Amino acid sequence: MGETLRVTLLLKLLLATLLGGAIGFEREVAGKPAGLRTNILICVGAALFTHLSINIAQIGFTPDGRPYGDTTRIAAQIVSGIGFLGAGAILHAHGAVVGLTTAATIWVVAAVGAAIGSGAYIEGVGTSVLIILVLVGLRPVERRLLRRRRKVNATVRVRREARFDNIEDVIRGCGLHLFSKRTYEHESDRAFELELIGTSNQVDAVIEELRRRQDIISVSVD
Repeated sequence: MGETLRVTLLLKLLLATLLGGAIGFEREVAGKPAGLRTNILICVGAALFTHLSINIAQIGFTPDGRPYGDTTRIAAQIVSGIGFLGAGAILHAHGAVVGLTTAATIWVVAAVGAAIGSGAYIEGVGTSVLIILVLVGLRPVERRLLRRRRKVNATVRVRREARFDNIEDVIRGCGLHLFSKRTYEHESDRAFELELIGTSNQVDAVIEELRRRQDIISVSVD
């Protein structure tokens, strides 16, 4: 009986290695920080923790046949523990957030490992296929969408009493991302040099909206 359980565990870990490796290979080819080895280790670790969580809890049983322990206690910590790895993959640079896809991949790979560790093989394999389809199949679509976005330099001259918070609300309300801001003080007014990221339609909408405001003197875009 013990040998059978060990063989079952080894097969689970092998399957977790293959599934984590398939997802990690795509990440490695894409040049992401969490690549082949990282995703394999996450998937295998989650599978092992889930397997142990179920089996340790079932060492003893109550008279009515229920396990003394909680079969989800160790496995539940995977969800919170994997968050530390995901947070480390998210970087803040110049006001932009990158690494969200990598963090999400780490999270879902752990879920695949947990599924394999609990014996849900079809769910684990099916989820892995969906992950690869999303990461590979949607990449061209994402690139086409990103190509529509561009960075523009805008100079906004305002009256001394004008607040930048109101200008920022207009920018974000039109869907633009404020990449950077510089402020220049003058005797009678002040100027904001802004780097904005968005589509041409969004930029045009912001310019039109700002020019309607009484506290805006002028708006120019390079």
